[in-house]
Parts: sequence; C-alpha cells; structure tokens
Amino acid sequence: MEYPPGALAVFMPATLGGAEHYNALFKASMALCGAAALVLVTAILVRLGASCARLWAAASLIALSPVALGPISLNTYDAWPALLTVAALAALLTGRDVGACALLGIAFAAKVYPLVLLPPALVWSARRRGNRAAKSGAAAFAVAALACVLPFLVLAPQGLLESFRSQAARGLQIESLGAQVVVAAYHVTGYGVSVAHHTRGAVSYDVRGPVATALGALSSLLQLAAVAIVVWAYARRGDDPRRLAVAFAAAVAGFLAFTRFLSPQYLVWLVPLVPFVPGIATFVVFAAALALDQAWFFHYRSIVELGSRSWFVLARDLLLVVVFALALRHTMKHEDAVVLEDELPLGVPP
Repeated sequence: MEYPPGALAVFMPATLGGAEHYNALFKASMALCGAAALVLVTAILVRLGASCARLWAAASLIALSPVALGPISLNTYDAWPALLTVAALAALLTGRDVGACALLGIAFAAKVYPLVLLPPALVWSARRRGNRAAKSGAAAFAVAALACVLPFLVLAPQGLLESFRSQAARGLQIESLGAQVVVAAYHVTGYGVSVAHHTRGAVSYDVRGPVATALGALSSLLQLAAVAIVVWAYARRGDDPRRLAVAFAAAVAGFLAFTRFLSPQYLVWLVPLVPFVPGIATFVVFAAALALDQAWFFHYRSIVELGSRSWFVLARDLLLVVVFALALRHTMKHEDAVVLEDELPLGVPP
C-alpha cells in the first residue's frame, strides 16, 4: 500500500456507497474537511482578536483554494490531515494539550508531515502547564499514532513497512525545488537531465544523476534545518498564542518548501495555516503559488519532457520558499510584534 494507514479513515467510508458512487462520496468528504477547517480557522482567528477584514480574507482564501488549485484538491486526501492539524492547534489554544497531541498523532499516521508540529506543540504545553504536561502530550501522540498503525503491523507488517519505505526512499521528484534547479540549468546551459518514471511504491517522475542525488541530500538537510530553526525561533521567545499559530504555519511551509517530492495537492497542507501569518504579503504569495499549479498541471507531459512550462513549476517552488521566509520572520519577532492587523491583544488563559 502506497498510503500510510491513517489515510484509510477517509478512503473506507466512501466505499459504503458502492463503486459507482465512490468518487462523488470521496470528493464530498474532502469538501466537508475543507468546510470544517474553515470553521476552525475562523474560530481561532476570532479567539486571537482578528479584525473582520482578516476574517473575510482567511475565509476567502480557504473557500477559493480548490478553485485556484484545481480538481486535485478534492481528488486526494490531503484535506484530512490538514483538518487534523488545525484542529490540534485549536485544541492547544483552548487548553486541551493532550487531545491536541493525539490529533497530531492521528494526522501523522495519515501523512507524515504533521510530525513537524509536535515540537512547537510540546514547547507550548511545557511553558503553559509544565514538563509533565509536555510528556503526557508526547505520550498521547505516540499512543494515537500507534493505535492507527498497530492493526496493520499485526495483520500485514510487510505492507505497512512498504508504505513508509516507499515514501522514505523517494528520489528527487521533478516538481521539487531541487529538481527544478536542475531543469533550469538544462534550459539555460544545456546541462543533461535524465528523468525516470517510478511505478513501484510511490509513483513519480524523478530527476536522476549525480547532481540530482546531491541536491536530493541537500534538500533533506535544508528541510530538517528549516523545521529546526522554526522550533528554535519559537522556543526562544514567549508563548503568545499568535506566535504558536504562526510557528505551525512556518514549520509546515519549511517542510514543504525544501522537500524532495512535491505534488500540487501538498499545498492543501498550508491552506488552513497561512491565514495565521500576519500581513497581506503571505496571503498574496501563497495564492499565487496555488494559481500557478493551474498553468502546468493539465500539461504534465510538458514537465516530464522538460518543456517550457517547467518555469511555472520553478516559480511555484520559489514562492513557497518566500511563504516560509515570511512565516519564519514573524515567528522570530517578539510576541508583542506578532499581531493580526491592529487588534487589541487577547490572551489565552492558562
């Protein structure tokens, strides 16, 4: 199985209507996830004291993101872990730290990336309620993730291990920033590029060669460094709730910007988190990244064959780096400087 065990939580219910209705039911479930995420984001922003203008901007971004991203936003299950991550943030901000970490554990079992949100969540918990609470949160994460994984480990250990191995062993996928640097070199200098189609495990088109291998390793290091610097930046300042929300956005943006494999639907992970980053710039940059996918997604053959539409992919990847930089900048600011427009401060009770 290519997908992690937690993905079955949204795959299986859609089968109840039979094969002829599966696609419609699955898309409806993803639309419901998006709607639930919109409600949670709005509730969090209200709790943080956001202005009406910002609430409308956030709601518009989330509601219109499927239009900007295209049909793939409903054809894949990425809205499910995205919903779980923003639900975890809401739980943290309302004093339900253990439940929040459990939600992150379930999200991790569905899609690995929510793991990067556990460190800031534990820092928040330790500061608000002490180290014992943070340890309880870490245990809740582990128990929730294990509860999702254990049945598959018992019944089909090889299939479970293969689902994680296929993801971990992926090469430099052609849509990633590292791969697009190689493709840009091909367009500018004529540098030779080899593209391989992998059909075993995770299906993808990967750039091959010694330079691609080196850039793949560098991408992983940058990805790790990006998440680490977000956690460091958040941990060295106060535990203002606005900074926690921004740190969530920055951690996911850093993970996404420098990943070795980047599919268009992965941008769904950021949709409910970008609204927490102060200022209009992040909104605009991220919306442009979403829209750029439309310029080449339906012409994927051009990307695989290193056509001119590859420049749109590179532009999208660079915009994601800008989103990360903007979110990181706000994470590093002093808590008093992290505001949502010009609202009065609104604290979260311990």
